[in-house]
Amino acid sequence: MGSKIDVIAFDADDTLWHNEWVYYEAKQKLIEQLSPEYNPQDIERTLNEIEINNLKYYGYGIKSFGLSLIETAVSVTGGVVSGDEIKKTIKSIKEMLVAEVPLFENARQVLEILSPTFNLMLITKGEFIEQKPKIDRSGLAGYFRYIEIVAEKNSQTYLDILNKINLQPERFLMVGNSLRSDIIPVLEIGGQTVHIPYEDTWFHENQVDPHQEIGFYHEIEDLSQLPGLISGINAGFD
Repeated sequence: MGSKIDVIAFDADDTLWHNEWVYYEAKQKLIEQLSPEYNPQDIERTLNEIEINNLKYYGYGIKSFGLSLIETAVSVTGGVVSGDEIKKTIKSIKEMLVAEVPLFENARQVLEILSPTFNLMLITKGEFIEQKPKIDRSGLAGYFRYIEIVAEKNSQTYLDILNKINLQPERFLMVGNSLRSDIIPVLEIGGQTVHIPYEDTWFHENQVDPHQEIGFYHEIEDLSQLPGLISGINAGFD
């Protein structure tokens, strides 16, 4: 059984706005640059392996991904990739950093519905210098009482955030597309969650079991369903 919700937190990338597309386009550009001399499947597999390995060195975000792209080009070509090819990849990385932030269809409407009643929070993972401009470009910052940009989303991260605002986990609800980052850690501390699957979520983020606990784990297909779900949860405590 859950509890009445006081604070609703949202993931940003691929929950409120589309983000994975910039990674996909940069990856495809690299594959096109190195094909047909090198096998596209080998390029993609190598990139996936290098990305995961590099998380412990560079963390998450575009610059980490960019370094992985360059390392992939060097690895796949055996070190003979040209300076011009590396320059093209660097150009792709810079384009990613200033790309548009296309909102999900119902994102603004849902925030407008919820913000008068609840304290809203944005919790996004990555580097401040990358995520803060993206939040500003989205035009959604004004809906949130709290904005947290964190290096990692794990149970301790969420506990630290809740302690900072003096909130019990059971009165906190996290909305996101990633089981690994948005759902599992919040369930582990006794918080409530809403998973909104996104078809292009990075494979690393959803290779986990959500442990669907009744009253704490919810799943919806679209953001537009969120206000109704939250009203239903809180109705039982009025």
